Amino acid sequence: MFVRCAFFQGHVKPGQQAAFDAHIKAELHALWTRFPNVQEVRLLREVESDRPDTHLELVIAMKFPSRDAISEALASDIRYASKAASQPLFDMFDGHVFHTVFAADQLPIPAGEAVTRPT
Repeated sequence: MFVRCAFFQGHVKPGQQAAFDAHIKAELHALWTRFPNVQEVRLLREVESDRPDTHLELVIAMKFPSRDAISEALASDIRYASKAASQPLFDMFDGHVFHTVFAADQLPIPAGEAVTRPT
């Protein structure tokens, strides 16, 4: 599987967080989940980091079955509609956005084995 991520490195401008979040929910959720061949969409919000000088406001992770599936999605009308609908986010954002494609392996958790955390 492959995961294409959009990294929003920086911060939402002061006073714009509610509008930023509302625009994502109202305008972009429906587009991102309709990309051709997309199997999963995750929105990741940084809570903490060991790199305080590099804040990731948002990471959009889209899972696809193949590189060809990503190419098809990027050539689609939905992608161009998404780009246009994303412009208001960039206006509310102080930083830069970049994309990366990862080859991803998913490791199954062995059945019957509980994950324990130290107390």
